[in-house]
Amino acid sequence: MNMQTNLRGGTALGRGLIAVRAEAQAKTPANFGELAVAWEAFKATHTAQLDEIKAGKTDVLTTDKLDTINAALTELQTAVDDQAKIQAAAKLGDGGVIGDIHADPEYSAAFKAHMRKGDKAPADIQAAMSRGTDADGGYLAPIEWDRTIGEKLKRISPMRQESRVITISVAGFKKYFGDRNVGSGWVGETASRPATTTPQIGTLDFTPGELYANPAITQQLLDDAAVDLEQWLGSEVDTEFNRQEGIAFLSGDGVNKPYGVLTYVTGAANAARHPYGAIKALGSQAATAFSGDGLLDVMYDLPSEFAANAKWHMNRLSIGTARKLKDGQGNYLWQPSYASGQPQTLAGAPVVEYPDMPLVAAGNIAALFGDMEATYLVIDRVGIRILRDPYTNKPFVHFYTTKRVGGGVHNPEPMRAVKIQAAATV
Repeated sequence: MNMQTNLRGGTALGRGLIAVRAEAQAKTPANFGELAVAWEAFKATHTAQLDEIKAGKTDVLTTDKLDTINAALTELQTAVDDQAKIQAAAKLGDGGVIGDIHADPEYSAAFKAHMRKGDKAPADIQAAMSRGTDADGGYLAPIEWDRTIGEKLKRISPMRQESRVITISVAGFKKYFGDRNVGSGWVGETASRPATTTPQIGTLDFTPGELYANPAITQQLLDDAAVDLEQWLGSEVDTEFNRQEGIAFLSGDGVNKPYGVLTYVTGAANAARHPYGAIKALGSQAATAFSGDGLLDVMYDLPSEFAANAKWHMNRLSIGTARKLKDGQGNYLWQPSYASGQPQTLAGAPVVEYPDMPLVAAGNIAALFGDMEATYLVIDRVGIRILRDPYTNKPFVHFYTTKRVGGGVHNPEPMRAVKIQAAATV
């Protein structure tokens, strides 16, 4: 696509970028050339906006154009990232292979038999349904119909993929922490050797909470439905559980759920919970926004031992805000990804998008920077369990589905938080 970069050619550029955004959602793979052109258009328009501000005027057309380009740029980068994920998944296997686990025709047949008759192992569904009412699922068994199911978007956090994950075989998990507070000193040959300080050991408990779903469907609908029950019902509960645990890993209060990483930040509810203290927060140095100096201060406040695997963790709108920042030489801190599998970067560090991170607003923790795997621990007690219950609420068959999972910070030192405030210190 040939996109105009003339700053005053608003109409042509706007039409081009709208087309880019539409194609970014539909095309596979995404076009790296379009991303490069959009980035150049963004920089040129942003520079023009800054010049206007210096001259004491604001052009609404320039602002609108920049917002349009910014949105298109975000969608193009997302398309590139999504394509990289697809390519990575393809390397794991195809033709019904997930990793090194091959598809099992006998299991597939047993699953469908279980869903219809209760013969064997299970899956799940979203809501109580009956054949007699369209809104309750009756349209799943007509004479002829479109055999696909549209799905409302549920945004899934990448928190589990970024964190350290362990599976336990008992009710809880206890981690021990040494404070490394061992004393020492220099002495002469015959001088006395008084006792020095001895390191102390602290503990931290990680207790799994329980996620559950208890959807229901009539036996007649199970008998008559022509949808792929294994694919849809199984994916519905998996997607919902992933969504719920992702929210809890970020902001959970620990009551029957994980302790969220944001609750360990200085001043938050669990700031005193860890033996090593809270996750250190630094101010953005802008009352209601990010600043380049603020983000760079956060990066260099992180100990060098954790810098190699450090990433930015923020939401989509915050990434769009950070895209406008420059360093002292006028270079943009954000850079797009021009190679498949390579992430977008902010001041040279990879950026990970979290849909549930707070927005850029006064007083919010709008970004985290650090090594999430070295910071956060996800505890899996067991996988998803499903109990098929055709007896409690006849004629409905219930699929009682549970998953036990916990989480919390196991080391606050590899992470820093960005709090939106004018001061540099929190």
